[in-house]
Amino acid sequence: MTLDLNEALYQGERYEYAVLVTSLKDEVLSIAQHYRDRADSENNFDELKNQWGWGGFTTQDRKRCRLMARFTALIYNWWTIFMRLGIPDKHAEAITSGPLALHGIARMTRHANQITVEVTSTHSSAAWITKALEKVSGLLLRIKTKAVAEQLTLTAKWSLILSATFQYFLRGTILNSAARLTPTTG
Repeated sequence: MTLDLNEALYQGERYEYAVLVTSLKDEVLSIAQHYRDRADSENNFDELKNQWGWGGFTTQDRKRCRLMARFTALIYNWWTIFMRLGIPDKHAEAITSGPLALHGIARMTRHANQITVEVTSTHSSAAWITKALEKVSGLLLRIKTKAVAEQLTLTAKWSLILSATFQYFLRGTILNSAARLTPTTG
C-alpha cells in the first residue's frame, strides 16, 4: 500500500488561495480586469507564434527573417481586420476562423461590367459565416456607393473601413470624419 505524501500530511478540507500585492489604487474588480486585459494581449502573441508561424524561421539570413516576419504580421493584421468586419464584437482566432471562412468554393462571374463572387460553403457553421460575410459585403458595397456619390478619397474610404472594423472599441464613432455610414435597408 502506497501513501500519497499530500494525503499523509493533510487529511481535511483543502483551500486554494491567491495573494495579490500591488501599489495600484484601483479596486479589486478593476485589478482583475487589468489582469484579464493583459492575458488577452498575450493571447495575440501566442496566436502569432503558434498559428501564424511567427515562432521562428529556419534561415540564418537576418534580411529574410525580417521580411518573413513582416509578411506574417501583415497577413495577420489583414485577416484580423477582415474577420472583425464580420464579427465586430470579438477577436476570431485563426485556428477557428480560418477553416470557417476559408472552407468554401467560390465562383466569380462577370456580366455587364459587374464582377460577382459567389461563395458556397459546406462547413457545418455555414449559416453563421454567411451572415458574417454578408455583413462585410454589405459594408463594402455601402462604402463603394458612398464613395461614388460623395467622391471619397482613399483616406476617407479607409477611415470608414477601419471605423467599421473597430466599432466595438470606437463605440460607433467614425475615424477622421463627421459622416455616418448607415446600413442600407431592403
